[in-house]
Amino acid sequence: MSVADLVLTPTGLRFMGRKFPCVIGKGGIRADKREGDGATPLGKHRILGMYYRADRIVQPRSWARAIGPRDLWSDESGDVAYNHHVRAPYAGSHEQMRRADPLYDLFLVTDWNWPSATAGKGSAIFLHQWRRAGYPTEGCVAFARDDLHWIAARVAYGARLIVR
Repeated sequence: MSVADLVLTPTGLRFMGRKFPCVIGKGGIRADKREGDGATPLGKHRILGMYYRADRIVQPRSWARAIGPRDLWSDESGDVAYNHHVRAPYAGSHEQMRRADPLYDLFLVTDWNWPSATAGKGSAIFLHQWRRAGYPTEGCVAFARDDLHWIAARVAYGARLIVR
């Protein structure tokens, strides 16, 4: 492990010598993650993407990509686009990346079940803003807005999110 790793602990996420309060999936941490279980997957997951709302915030890193109204994330298990960024119109089940609330104004994408997704194994494990402290996610790791922005400004492409 190195200080560049993001390490999830029972008391928060350690990164670059700091600890950040965070929330995880309502299903806890699971080694056998499945689509819809609400769990955060156990393991070492690379940060391989960052998206942001250019109409709300400035680009946090040179490798961050702006999202627009047609950007979606497929959670249609078994579809060729399962657990991938897709664009509307898209008939399969999906999550809207550009939301009315601020949860996805900035988010980091892990390589959980990506790029070669296995049907039913789970999709879209992001690091994003929380609704509020203590409110669990559907499997993602979520933070206070200021903490997420601090992390995003410093995290390297390919850094590891370690979930034990």
